Amino acid sequence: MNPKEKFSITIDYLFGKGISQIIPMDKLNFTFSKRTGKIKNAFLDDKLIAIFRSDGSIALTINGAELLAKHPKFAENCVVVKDEARDFVAMGRSVFVKHVMSYGYRIKPKSEVVVIDANGNVIAVGKALLSAKMMKFFKSGVAVKVRKGIKTYNDII
Repeated sequence: MNPKEKFSITIDYLFGKGISQIIPMDKLNFTFSKRTGKIKNAFLDDKLIAIFRSDGSIALTINGAELLAKHPKFAENCVVVKDEARDFVAMGRSVFVKHVMSYGYRIKPKSEVVVIDANGNVIAVGKALLSAKMMKFFKSGVAVKVRKGIKTYNDII
């Protein structure tokens, strides 16, 4: 299977059917493991958009999240945070349940999620610790473990 086809199938499996259509496949490049020959990273115009994990899933980067967030159905994989938590989450801090405004129904524990603000801007990427149903009923606790935010501490100072 060619790498572009594998990437497309994996994106559709993880984030919903048809989500990969937003990606310009002709501009994609990949790096491969020297030892195993498997795909390691996906680049779009020399920007890293995704990293393939050893378990077959994909870890999105901020660039990849911004690209996929343009698809209307991708909101099913997003968590929207309140404005009061926006800057903390953008710096890479975890999202707590009390700061969640809304969430997509495809979110399950350990699934890849994109954190957006109330205006629809991508502010972080991470892994859900709770399902969408659990986020609805829990009053406290961490909802999303953020891997990367759009800001660094130096951007704030």
